[in-house]
Amino acid sequence: MKPRPKTLSATRESPLPYPVPRLDAEDREALNDLYARGTPENTRRAYERDLIYLSAWKKMRFADEPALAWPESEDVALRFILDHSRDLSNDARKAGEVARALIAMGLRKSLSCPAPSTLDRRIASWRAFHRMRNFASPFEAPLVRQARAKARKAAARPPAPKSAHPITRDLLLQLAEAAGPGLRGIRDRAILMLGWASGGRRRSEIVSLDRGDIDLEAFDASGIVWIQLPSTKTTDAGNTPKLVLKGRAARALVAWIDAAEIEDGPLFRRITRTGALGKKRLSDAAVNQIVKRLLEDSGLDRSFASPHGLRSGFLTQAALAGTPLPSAMRLSLHRSPIQAQKYYDDVDVAENPASELLD
Repeated sequence: MKPRPKTLSATRESPLPYPVPRLDAEDREALNDLYARGTPENTRRAYERDLIYLSAWKKMRFADEPALAWPESEDVALRFILDHSRDLSNDARKAGEVARALIAMGLRKSLSCPAPSTLDRRIASWRAFHRMRNFASPFEAPLVRQARAKARKAAARPPAPKSAHPITRDLLLQLAEAAGPGLRGIRDRAILMLGWASGGRRRSEIVSLDRGDIDLEAFDASGIVWIQLPSTKTTDAGNTPKLVLKGRAARALVAWIDAAEIEDGPLFRRITRTGALGKKRLSDAAVNQIVKRLLEDSGLDRSFASPHGLRSGFLTQAALAGTPLPSAMRLSLHRSPIQAQKYYDDVDVAENPASELLD
């Protein structure tokens, strides 16, 4: 057998696995179930996409050892960083060839250098796969860690906003009016109003709501609707404080519940082409399409804002109204005041209510 050439990982001791617990079939099934229940759905989908990408990349990059290894070698980890930390547009070597093949497969968007966040996410998934198998990650090796840090600095770029413009109150009302009549319009208006007025909810948080999470007991007497989010990006299930809806936002939500006659199950559901209410939960991608369509119907470009504009718009409007930051965070559920403060800092100083304290 031809001796294997000396590699980077051969120059130092390879990462050794921790002792693998001895599990019978029942324990393995219980562990798999625990991972499934303890991992958010969006994270599972990201893991699946990243595993497909990593498997395809290695199969084409290392033809002699196409399958992902556990633990993976430092050579492969370093090569992955190098292949994803530079522009490959004029690269006629193996890295460019693989990148073009990944584009043809729909797994890569372009030959330009991927965003550092994309590289970080895929590496984070790869590390998670190692942890799930009780192996040390090759990305912890000193040279690999240093290469990753240099790649992040080399590809550094100003962070792009998640929404080109915040959806402030005037724009929100404009989009709500564009939703129009009918069951679909009532639903879309409720999504916008709830997403904005409850503190700027994320798409996943909006569509995760069930009818049982909405408390209407105080609505007839005081016009208030209470919302219990199952969980958020910054809170765990059972530890999310109740949120409140008042005024037109509360009325819009109640109008949807009454019109759709929703008594249990998913709060926001798909509507068929014939206008009939479906039983399936609305996806977070559908919320994005709703916002884009209403922007277009309002005479704006579809790229003018995204669903995250509901979140940034709520905090921007709070800043314009002179709302104390802690009060706004009580609804937005931001964990970091520094992160929430950025939206306040984006408000034009000439529009800051504090500039009018003397008058």
